Amino acid sequence: MKNIIRALDRRVLTTLFTVGYATALVLALFPPLYLWSSGKAVLILGIPLSLVYWIATAALVGLGLWIQYWVEDVRGELDESLVPDSSSAQEN
Repeated sequence: MKNIIRALDRRVLTTLFTVGYATALVLALFPPLYLWSSGKAVLILGIPLSLVYWIATAALVGLGLWIQYWVEDVRGELDESLVPDSSSAQEN
């Protein structure tokens, strides 16, 4: 799995994450979808469908961020250095 992720082109990954975030954006900002679910009396695990709609939207964003962090970690693209560069320290 990690080898497949490392082999993917950066443009493909950017496109996949853009589609995911755009989907969450449409769910959050397109009123007819929310209005459709708010008129339903359906309960899912005791929660009204309109609240499940917002929870699912937030979960989609959170899951997308977590997966993007994991993919960047696998590809070695994270900058986790806590020590500042000596060149930037000398400028101050």
